[in-house]
Amino acid sequence: MADYVIIGAGSGGAVLINRLSRDPNVKIEVIEAGGWDTSPWIHMPMGYFRLMQTLQLDWGYYTVPQKHVNNRVMFVPRAKSIGGCTTVNGMIYTRGHRTDYDNWAQMGNKGWDYDSILPYFRRAENWGGGGDEDVHGYDGPLATTRNEIVAEPCVAYRDACLQMGIPYNEDLNGGEQYGVGPCDGTVRDGVRSSVSRCYIKPIKKRNNLTFHTNAMASRILIKGGRAVGVEFIQNRQKKTVYADKEVILCGGTFNSPHLLQISGIGDPEHLSRIGVHVVHELPGVGRNLQDHVATSVKQSLTKPVSLLNQTKPYAAALALLQYYTTGKGPVAGHGVEVMSFLKTREDIEVPDLQTHFNNIMYTDHGRQIINVEGCMPYFNISRPQSRGTVMAKSSDPFQLPELDPNYLSVPDDLRVLRDGLRLHREILSQSAFDEIRGAEYAPGIDKQSDAELDEYIKNDCNSVYHPVGTCKMGSDTMAVVDDELRVHGIAGLRVVDASVMPNLTSGNTNAPTIMIAEKAADMIRAAG
Repeated sequence: MADYVIIGAGSGGAVLINRLSRDPNVKIEVIEAGGWDTSPWIHMPMGYFRLMQTLQLDWGYYTVPQKHVNNRVMFVPRAKSIGGCTTVNGMIYTRGHRTDYDNWAQMGNKGWDYDSILPYFRRAENWGGGGDEDVHGYDGPLATTRNEIVAEPCVAYRDACLQMGIPYNEDLNGGEQYGVGPCDGTVRDGVRSSVSRCYIKPIKKRNNLTFHTNAMASRILIKGGRAVGVEFIQNRQKKTVYADKEVILCGGTFNSPHLLQISGIGDPEHLSRIGVHVVHELPGVGRNLQDHVATSVKQSLTKPVSLLNQTKPYAAALALLQYYTTGKGPVAGHGVEVMSFLKTREDIEVPDLQTHFNNIMYTDHGRQIINVEGCMPYFNISRPQSRGTVMAKSSDPFQLPELDPNYLSVPDDLRVLRDGLRLHREILSQSAFDEIRGAEYAPGIDKQSDAELDEYIKNDCNSVYHPVGTCKMGSDTMAVVDDELRVHGIAGLRVVDASVMPNLTSGNTNAPTIMIAEKAADMIRAAG
């Protein structure tokens, strides 16, 4: 009998494993569908291109045909491993805008306003730069650093933004995002700061921890309105672990609602349709799915100043040799030097567009490198209005749920991307790019009308891997958890991952998910 059973060892679960196991009298059992993070490609920062191409850690999620995106079936990467998506992500560290969290609180979620959650960002962080100690943390597990803006196209992008009147923002994680500035990352000394490395590796041998890896959770056991344990399948055998205090679900935005549904917690009509006995009615499970969807302007360059050469076999081999002998070189960083948070309209108060400036051109999530010297501002809607669903197809835990992000179903989402494309064309036309600018590679300067740009966006856009919201926090009829992340109507059961976000934050979601788990650890300890 464990005190806590934690399902999933990603950004949420890893934090709880570390924090809750500090008490030697607390026994914890962890169920993780993947294995240990042993691949060398995980810990090498630029190894994520290799992991994306091989898909060796990927769950295999694809959307249903997206009716507002030319019926495309879209790939949505998710990692199956100790460390979760932090083993394969782009290592971008962004917290979001202060109003993201103030809005959560205004929706009735007490204690989730920006001033209340800032200490948890600081608690998690081991910041490698200077700056305001009221903003950054220096003693936490998560090693973070700030890139310098040095590559010629990246310098040109920064300067072009300044020429447009966009302000320089040295710290895009200071709570106010507007502007262009250097990119912070979860990387230190040439090594990826995955949550496995930062939160689990230092404490994995604690006597009160038991890890069940390559183990698929198949059902949360409910008895008398309380979660009492978890069934899982490992090596084709069904096993059970019991929790004296709580079952804590940290499966992520796709897997957490799926496990709740096949455990009988969800919309009764849906559960009955797929042959699952209804244990508890919660119609919001699997709804409210939100994700950042991005498109790009691909700009060819007249000089060999992009990262393209580093993808050639000889240069790539030299870079690997340099990394393994010195821990430095082109593959020792995550590759994004400069970012921006922009406004597509002057009358809005906070940015509605986020841009990762990529010093190379690619398609299909980096699985296809375009063999042309170029750069690519890759920009997404910061606060999409479109909402989708994650719905189990059957009671089989190994059958992935139906994933429908419903991308661009709200017309204004498409408008933001179209305006963002035109804004980036204007940025790329500034004199800062004069010495290296070639022709526009895509969509191509001949594409000017709204209809032409919309068609390009629908064919080019993709997820930037920030799905949230499917077990949302709140007190309304579609909320799944309360503001202490307890599942409504079921005792002893919490959800602690990105699925609890009622609204998507204005930025990459790894840092906010870690913050959520840091705060949840305090709540769980307080509950005894």
